[in-house]
Amino acid sequence: MQTLETMRRRIESAQDLHAVVRVMKALAAVSIRQYEKSVVSLSEYNRTIELGLQVLLRNRPEDIATSEPQFNERWAGIVFGSDQGMCGSFNDQVTSLALRKMSQLPGRPNERTVLAVGLRVVGRLEDAGCQIGQCFPVPGSVAGIAPVVHDLLLKVEELRVERGLSRFILFHHRPISDAASRPHEIPLLPVNPSWLRDISQRLWPSRSLPAFTMDWRRLFSALIRQHLFVVLYRAVAESLASENASRLASMQAAEKNIQEHLAGLTMRYHQERQQSITEELLDIVTGFETLIGAAGREP
Repeated sequence: MQTLETMRRRIESAQDLHAVVRVMKALAAVSIRQYEKSVVSLSEYNRTIELGLQVLLRNRPEDIATSEPQFNERWAGIVFGSDQGMCGSFNDQVTSLALRKMSQLPGRPNERTVLAVGLRVVGRLEDAGCQIGQCFPVPGSVAGIAPVVHDLLLKVEELRVERGLSRFILFHHRPISDAASRPHEIPLLPVNPSWLRDISQRLWPSRSLPAFTMDWRRLFSALIRQHLFVVLYRAVAESLASENASRLASMQAAEKNIQEHLAGLTMRYHQERQQSITEELLDIVTGFETLIGAAGREP
């Protein structure tokens, strides 16, 4: 049987754990908001890039076409997971999607090159026979997203030039509500030609079309690089928002369990304390009655 002191220590430990969980909930909620804001702010920048592409595509040289690209069957996947745990099935879901989609692509499993963002997905991918080209750390804040995206772009260019990879597919979580997300895939390269044609056919928002003096190919290449930056930046930000949403849901479930456990411990503590007080009172009454009885028998 546990002593009252032991039960008091268990209650204090549960209260400390409850405080930690509440702090983690608050941090996750704040993180979700800042990553969602970064995605929203990126929309205006993306619109500027598309306007630049619209001007270029309307004034492209005759020898430049936006037809379907010819690419080989060498491809790579970029999987966005987490470095930290306590986020439910977040990593399992995105890894399952990536492995399922990659199994449908041509090529042998040992030829699959995968770039992982987050240590938690590396083991799962390696167990499935994927070759991890490089693992990148998960940014801890909005300010850390841009450096990671820059490193990813450098690695993508390295794989294109040195290994001849031409197709890159992103696998990441995308928020679908305030507290839920779903794994999603999006092609990074080659650039979708139908997307370019759609941009070129849009109505210009004003009466005058801007002009440019820079070489067409150089300017087009620069805008496409910015487009790739936007796609990767959005993928990282959405993955981080989804990770924190999953962690928030896990912390809410943990908080509920701790509260129920704490309520049970508190009730048992009060019952044991009441029983202990009752036993002490009974001992006092019994001792008093014994003394009274002994005094009455004395001559």
